[in-house]
Amino acid sequence: MILGLFSIFCSFCKKCSCASWMVLVSFLLDMAIGSATRHLNICSRSGTELNDFAVFTTFGLASALLLGVDGPLNGFLAIIYVLAISFRLCFYSTGIPFTYKGLPCPYASCVLASTSLLTKGNTFILSCMASLMILFMMDQSYYPHDEILESESWKKMVYLGGVIMLFLCPFSLTAFYCLAWSLSYIFFPDALWGKAACLRPWY
Repeated sequence: MILGLFSIFCSFCKKCSCASWMVLVSFLLDMAIGSATRHLNICSRSGTELNDFAVFTTFGLASALLLGVDGPLNGFLAIIYVLAISFRLCFYSTGIPFTYKGLPCPYASCVLASTSLLTKGNTFILSCMASLMILFMMDQSYYPHDEILESESWKKMVYLGGVIMLFLCPFSLTAFYCLAWSLSYIFFPDALWGKAACLRPWY
């Protein structure tokens, strides 16, 4: 949530690159925090509500502001993006173990942030990607639960690769890696990311 607020501040200060990096780091932290919470069995009603607020702030408001609000079209699309995030968080619950209905918000935001970095904030390309992400989030398709740090070893390596690249590799290469990672989840959810969910027991 703090990184999301920093991203919003950077967007208002016209520092698009910094704002995008805050969202990408949040994408990686979200998975780590979720895994730590489940591992330590830390669960509370207030924690769940705070998590939803953090998701809305970072992967909703902060991500939408990456589109820019300089023109009416970008501003309108940013509002639609925030509404899509809100709608998905409030109403899209499957009741099926290890399954999401609609594209999870962090992956949509990772695509936007990575695209923003690779295109240096090209508003036309960002608007096209945002429109596509809105459609994926509002779609009734099912996506596997992304407990990457509690899954197969190769998925942990994918996550570790993202963290290492964040600190050691050129920024453009890191953005491309995160974009490829997110797109693989979007377009090949069952073939690549869904097998662990089917194998794990449900109690």
